[in-house]
Amino acid sequence: MIRQLLLTLLLTLSTTATAAETLTVYSGRNEKLVGPLLKKFTEKTGIEVKVRYGETPQLAATLLEEGDKTPADVFFAQDAGALGALSNAGRLQALPKESLDKVDARFRSPTGMWVGTSGRARVVAYNTKKVKAADLPKSILEFTDAKWKGRLGWAPTNASFQAFVTALRLLKGEEAASNWLKGIQANGVRVYKNNAAIIEALGRGEIDAGFVNHYYLYAAKKSNAALPVDNYFVAAGDPGALVNVAGVAILQGTKKAEAAHKFAAFLLEPQAQEYFAKETYEYPLVAGVKTAASLPALSKVGSPDLDLSKLDDLRGTVKLLQDTGVL
Repeated sequence: MIRQLLLTLLLTLSTTATAAETLTVYSGRNEKLVGPLLKKFTEKTGIEVKVRYGETPQLAATLLEEGDKTPADVFFAQDAGALGALSNAGRLQALPKESLDKVDARFRSPTGMWVGTSGRARVVAYNTKKVKAADLPKSILEFTDAKWKGRLGWAPTNASFQAFVTALRLLKGEEAASNWLKGIQANGVRVYKNNAAIIEALGRGEIDAGFVNHYYLYAAKKSNAALPVDNYFVAAGDPGALVNVAGVAILQGTKKAEAAHKFAAFLLEPQAQEYFAKETYEYPLVAGVKTAASLPALSKVGSPDLDLSKLDDLRGTVKLLQDTGVL
């Protein structure tokens, strides 16, 4: 009898230990981009990672709907807006100061609820055989000019695009954002499913310019260095120069806080920051880690002065996109 009780106890402890070493991550970051990095985390810590991949806005909505019953311990999001929405809903817990302090205050939650792990600049990608950089406007707002009719592409269901529209609303107001969307539509903009598809269309000469994040170009040039496409950065301070972040947060109520904190800290270590710089061509956000040589320095991009936490009004942006017929 005693032997049986001891065996039961050992099995119970073994099961508990195994469960404690498995972290559930909801990732709005694509598996192709971050899957290898998450494996490195497991290799380093021994903590297994169970990942649910999806679009950042949908995962944020799921987390809000699941509430305290969510199986997620960590949210790894591709934009600050979704993180801000969860923070405002009280679904996140504060990160340690030592993690927050590794990143410039512009790229983390002012209340310490999330921290940026890599920077992602909005750019205008263009076909270099059809357009000269000198002929591109200094402001994203000028693409409503009729001379761009039939020459543009965008991906309005993309989370980064929607975060940019939210920034445009905050910086220029609802009416200006609405007018910009209508103006681009009036120019017969072509709709693509994502940023990568826009880069491909530019390479084919299907369009002359498109609104994307900066790193898709470099991913495309890995397989085709001769691709006649380049990135153009609009003037500093313009809404089109927005630098958003991918970031990490720990869910309120997780029973695996220690492992979750290790995961967040890992993404800010040199190994992970160098991975973002070299493998995904994003901007590392921790001081001392070099940006990819092909990229302009983050300090020269000129992102507008904007609290990224305020990009949380995705619902308002989606309504505007629907009201203007974009979605």
